[in-house]
Amino acid sequence: MNEIALRLAQHVRSATFGGGDLALVLNQLAVAGKLIARELSQAALVGRLGDAGRINVQGEVVKKLDLWANDVVVRALDASDLVGIVVSEELDEPLYLGEGPYVVCIDPVDGSSNLDINGIVGTIFSVRRRRGAGRETMAADAVQPGSAQVAAGYIMYGPSTVLVYTAGQGVHGFTLEPTIGEFIHSHEDVCIPSRGRIYSVNEGNAPVWQPGIGRYVEYLRAHDKSTGRPYTARYVGSMVADIHRTLLEGGIFLYPAVMGADGRASGKLRLQYEAAPMGFLVEQAGGRASTGGERILDVQPQVPHQRVPVMIGSGEDVVLAEDFVAGRR
Repeated sequence: MNEIALRLAQHVRSATFGGGDLALVLNQLAVAGKLIARELSQAALVGRLGDAGRINVQGEVVKKLDLWANDVVVRALDASDLVGIVVSEELDEPLYLGEGPYVVCIDPVDGSSNLDINGIVGTIFSVRRRRGAGRETMAADAVQPGSAQVAAGYIMYGPSTVLVYTAGQGVHGFTLEPTIGEFIHSHEDVCIPSRGRIYSVNEGNAPVWQPGIGRYVEYLRAHDKSTGRPYTARYVGSMVADIHRTLLEGGIFLYPAVMGADGRASGKLRLQYEAAPMGFLVEQAGGRASTGGERILDVQPQVPHQRVPVMIGSGEDVVLAEDFVAGRR
């Protein structure tokens, strides 16, 4: 067993939710990450860039690498014999793999709009235990709240490939050493600062943000040395990249609800394989994850691809954002 599997096994062996089998699932995700990192490095040379000519269940254009990476992750999980159900951004319905005890929710290539410009992308994963057995329990197993997660994390493909995960006992990071093809432990017990100086949000949506967000962003931009303002705006367009920076440097990542033509606010990011795993990870690092009105991990999904508003980051920054949304500021 390589170093990352050994470290993962060490962290999960004493946990109440499982033992070495969880480490093996996470190790398979790491294997898939290595394969995706290798493919990304040569995607432009092997014709893997560009659109796949289809639209996914979210109504989004699917990239060729989205489909390829989805297949790689599903095959890796299937090979573990421990994953019974996969919920993926690229699959219309949950996929039944067998009687394995785990449900894994994945976004195979987060930020895939960055692929054609050689931008940073990532893989997000969330692991839960199945509540039943057989195909008849798939519907219930696929819509467990974030509080049911036993592990979550992401793999970021940038200047280096980094795997960051939590199994409910803090947050740890590994960096892929390409010459030996192994993940090496590089970030021990990651703790997010209680407050940061950076905010990440797609300001192109400002005209349709839910009430309070515009005033909050204006507050962050205002100059006031006593409160450490203004904040600096940084937005990559890949949740993995923006959360990774927020996790290490503090601040807040926002993808607030937007107002529709019917006057109703709705979120953009998917709960099961984007908001919930990132929320679990950041909370384990000492941060906070909110929809603006409730804790993300407490949201009970109704469907596998449910969307929610997102405010994730340093505790003090998220609390302040919640105050603006609630009209307390």
